[in-house]
Amino acid sequence: MARIKGGMNAKKRHKRVLKLAKGYRGARSKQYRIAKQAVMRALASAYVGRKERKREFRKLWITRINAAARINGLSYSKFMYGLKQAGIDMNRKMLADLAVNDAEGFKTLAELAKSKIA
Repeated sequence: MARIKGGMNAKKRHKRVLKLAKGYRGARSKQYRIAKQAVMRALASAYVGRKERKREFRKLWITRINAAARINGLSYSKFMYGLKQAGIDMNRKMLADLAVNDAEGFKTLAELAKSKIA
């Protein structure tokens, strides 16, 4: 039986890695061995970055809610506790959007939270 060489598969693998490394600086986009290392690190960082982005957005929403709550005479924690006592189940993304775009609507929520705490 004839021997099958692996040149086609190696070429395909090299092309795939070099295509992912396109735009990288210097040898990172030209040489397979260096490009492979750069791509592996980039993919790992991209995975971590997707998780970090969620954390960053949550921090931003909490900051915005806290600022709007303090304008209405409450701290963030008391505001959230008051909403929980009132049975209002709203996520932080929606609350932050209300705080930025609809001050009156947020004020009514703050008043409701105040009344449930006291």
